Amino acid sequence: MSDAPHVELSNTDLSDLADLSAPVDQRSQALPVNGSANQASTQQTAADAKNSILQSKNTMASIQNHPSVQNAKDTVLNGPVGQQARAEGAKTRDEFADLANSRQIPDQKAATGQNLTHYHSMFYRLLSWKNPRATGISFAAAIVFIFAARYLNVIRYIFKLTWVVLGTTAAAEVAGQLALGKGLTSQFRPRQYFTIPKASLERLLDDVEQLINFFVIESQRIVFAENVYVTIAAFFASLISYFLIKFVPMWGLALIATLVTYLGPLVYLQNKEVIDAQLEKGKNLASQQATQIKGLASQHAANASQTVQGLTQQYTTKAQETINQYRGRSPSAEVKKEDFPAAPKNDLKTEASSEIPTKHEQEPPLVPQTAL
Repeated sequence: MSDAPHVELSNTDLSDLADLSAPVDQRSQALPVNGSANQASTQQTAADAKNSILQSKNTMASIQNHPSVQNAKDTVLNGPVGQQARAEGAKTRDEFADLANSRQIPDQKAATGQNLTHYHSMFYRLLSWKNPRATGISFAAAIVFIFAARYLNVIRYIFKLTWVVLGTTAAAEVAGQLALGKGLTSQFRPRQYFTIPKASLERLLDDVEQLINFFVIESQRIVFAENVYVTIAAFFASLISYFLIKFVPMWGLALIATLVTYLGPLVYLQNKEVIDAQLEKGKNLASQQATQIKGLASQHAANASQTVQGLTQQYTTKAQETINQYRGRSPSAEVKKEDFPAAPKNDLKTEASSEIPTKHEQEPPLVPQTAL
């Protein structure tokens, strides 16, 4: 046993061994520290991203503030092109403002004495091209809308936009709660949700009512021929549409109607003198033709009246002749004095008493009858 190896440990080595329990406790406490470290690293990443965004903004600001960029910007904005663009923009805004201010009830009334709607004034000003920029923009917007409704599946794109937005907001909220402990979408939630004021709703409903009444009143004015030229134009439009709808789709009819509605007044305004002269000429021809027809009608009526009067007199004469002939065939006998008996000359009582026989002379004696 004495020959066995003998190892001596120093106190310093024992103290080192005694400290072996310390890392175990540190490991047990390191687990939550690692979770907080991950959160801290995530926050650090977000801060880095924020800093990168700020740096990008600063870089863009420095680029924009560079003298060469400023010179180019001044050249574009303050040059002829920029000034022309600003002038056109100001004119366009003024025309739209004038179009909005024209929404007033006109002084002209309907044939029934009713007031028209303020949309009568607005549509008249819009279609008369008194504000050409506003009218042109609305015309282009209507054409684009028709083609978009024809070639684009608008409803499908609306649903697509809806699910993309909702999916993005839901994913951002869930990812934020998992990574940061709070959602990202909820951070952008407003303090108070948007609502439509009651006054705005009342104005909107009033405009909708006026717009509906505009179409109702105009349809009745056309039907009851308040303006006969408009009624005739509507007649031809409906007649042509009746035949076109057999081989032209609805969007094609809508396109044709839009073109006629906007370009018809423009063509008239550009050639107003020629068109008015032709209309006046046609009106005079129609008036002359109506006068001629009226004269012919009066002449034929007079001839017919004379013919009827002559026939009436002729038949009256024939009737009188027939009656006279009937009277001549069966004349009444002429009454003469000799046809009556002579009047008696004696007294009627004396003559009567002389003619009556006496009772004893004429009648036989009465013989009494005895019973058998």
